[in-house]
Amino acid sequence: MRAVERETPGISEAMRYYSLQITPRAMLSRGVSGIRKEALIVNLPGSPKAVRECLEYAIGALTHGIDILKGNTGNCAGK
Repeated sequence: MRAVERETPGISEAMRYYSLQITPRAMLSRGVSGIRKEALIVNLPGSPKAVRECLEYAIGALTHGIDILKGNTGNCAGK
C-alpha cells in the first residue's frame, strides 16, 4: 500500500479475525493498515455494519496506538 510508510498488519488481522466470528465472508477482506508520519491509516470494511463492528472491537487499541504515535505514551504492556 503506497499510502503507508510502515504497515501495521496486526490491526487488519485482528479486525478480520473478529469479523470471521460474525461471517465467513470476512476472509475475503483485503484490509490493510499502516503508519504514515504521525497518522494511523486503517482500511475499513465496505459495509456500514462491518465498519461499526470493527471499530467497536478495535477502538481501544487504535486509541492507544495513536497516543504512541503522538509520543503521549510508551507503555504497551497494559490491557
